[in-house]
Amino acid sequence: MLTANATTKISRVEPTDWYVGMKDPTLQLMVYGKDVRNADVKIDYPGVKIDSLVRLDSPNYLLVYLNLEGAKAGTMNLNVGGKKIKYQLKNRDMSGDKRMGFTNADVLYQLMPDRFANGNPKNDAFKNMRDAVVDRKQPSMRHGGDLEGICQHLDYFNELGVTALWLTPVLENDRPADEGKYSSYHGYATSDFYNVDPRLGSNDDYRQLVDECHKHGLKMVMDMIFNHCADTHPWNLDAPSKDWFNYPHYGLQTSYKLTPVLDPYASDIDKKETVDGWFVPSMPDLNQRNPHVIKYLIQNSIWWIETVGIDGIRMDTYPYADRKAMAHWMKVLNDEYPNFNTVGETWVAEPAYTAAWQKDSKLSDINSNLKTVMDFSFYEKINTAKNEDTDGFSTGFNRIYNNFVYDYLYADPSHVMAFIENHDTNHFLENGKDVTGLKQALALLLTVNRIPQLYYGVEVLMNGTKEVTDGNVRKDFPGGFPGDEHNCFTREGRTDAENAMFDWLSRLLHWRQGNEVIIKGKQIQFMPFKGVYVVARQYNGKSVMTIVNGNKTNAELDVKRYAEIIASHTQATDITTGKQLDLTHNIPLAARQTVILEF
Repeated sequence: MLTANATTKISRVEPTDWYVGMKDPTLQLMVYGKDVRNADVKIDYPGVKIDSLVRLDSPNYLLVYLNLEGAKAGTMNLNVGGKKIKYQLKNRDMSGDKRMGFTNADVLYQLMPDRFANGNPKNDAFKNMRDAVVDRKQPSMRHGGDLEGICQHLDYFNELGVTALWLTPVLENDRPADEGKYSSYHGYATSDFYNVDPRLGSNDDYRQLVDECHKHGLKMVMDMIFNHCADTHPWNLDAPSKDWFNYPHYGLQTSYKLTPVLDPYASDIDKKETVDGWFVPSMPDLNQRNPHVIKYLIQNSIWWIETVGIDGIRMDTYPYADRKAMAHWMKVLNDEYPNFNTVGETWVAEPAYTAAWQKDSKLSDINSNLKTVMDFSFYEKINTAKNEDTDGFSTGFNRIYNNFVYDYLYADPSHVMAFIENHDTNHFLENGKDVTGLKQALALLLTVNRIPQLYYGVEVLMNGTKEVTDGNVRKDFPGGFPGDEHNCFTREGRTDAENAMFDWLSRLLHWRQGNEVIIKGKQIQFMPFKGVYVVARQYNGKSVMTIVNGNKTNAELDVKRYAEIIASHTQATDITTGKQLDLTHNIPLAARQTVILEF
């Protein structure tokens, strides 16, 4: 019988605790400790048995697979090499089918915690962490925003009218700033999968934030990364096994080209570079084909759902990870949480590519089981159309028309997430203030058959581009930090232009909440005609028409051309202004005007 060396020390067990009553009773415990690999393991707890022990290449890891079938909540005693470990099994707050994910009835508001609001300056930096610098003058260094800052402004989100928050990753990113200039304030270099970064708060703070969000009618979407971790993660410093990572020690760089994953003619080297190459030298590429790696990651996502109560997941760099392993992850989550939702980042601007990643797609030989995908086609085309007039064939809003033409490719178009900007792109406004173009983009985003996502600050005309650094599209929200002279959280602190944009968007967002025409309605679009593009939604005898003039000259809506929607109606309300419009005469449109009619 194997026994632990006399020097065995147990430094950590992951997951830190677990839950009874899961459909899958299997639990993988990763035991960390010096020379723990050969330890004997004993357990004496009703309903729990050891299925297997996996002794990895490193002497400092031991995987203990337990079966919890029939186990009840309580404190379980583990004996690992003579070391006694108390391990808690908990009751779940609710069964998995009662957890409701985000849907197209929601509007997601994406924000970066470090850049939104600093609610607790005492946690800005810690001397025992590898990066203890906070410098708001440097766009690529930490600025001090945190979970408490978000929690203090939940009323703001209610006033605006969004219904869900998507926070960029909140887990620990304990690594030094590259070249002393570029920190991992963004959160995408995880060094601990089970703890919130202390500069943002604690696990308890995260749970409290989610609870408070729920009290405010807001859902919480957690950003996760299964493709890679930080180079300072204990795994990279002492790999559990030789195949824990793809190409240990930065042996291959990803090409950033995602098409080989689905390309029927793709070469092996192209596929390998995409999936197995490292994202950047500071982020080692995890090997999800290793069954122990993917089991660890699956359990981690379940643990955060159960422990914090998140309402959805956004999975970063989705196609960069192993396709079959990720499909397995999604199947496990869908089985356990049938009403939950996950959106995957699939950054290719071709609808056929995006559609193939959606659950039950007929375009793919592997069912991804991924319910929601991101509409990079819409993002790319709306950002091109904003700079063009709409001609009679291909430019301007013809691009948006052509985007929706291909919705027949999707298994479920209502589970596609659309956006006009996010943390990885230029702001829609770039370095300007084209409010008319922004209103057109937002009007379409919020009325078409999609799950819409906004990026923080759009409501107060925040702008910026990535020309110099990504940090310039991740600026601090005005008023979120001590000493800010400009405060966009209050009407008094906003400029007249900011209030005008906030009010326009807020009116539209509140109108959208619970609006069955937008949530359930049939979508009908008309090819742009004389520069005017129209998308209609209809449900239970009610109609909405979103009308955008795609040119910088005046135009008019020929009401006869849209008779199949207008029918016998003689009046409609313009949601953007509250005014009544006469539908018996053509409707004049100013340059780049946006009108949303309801009747």
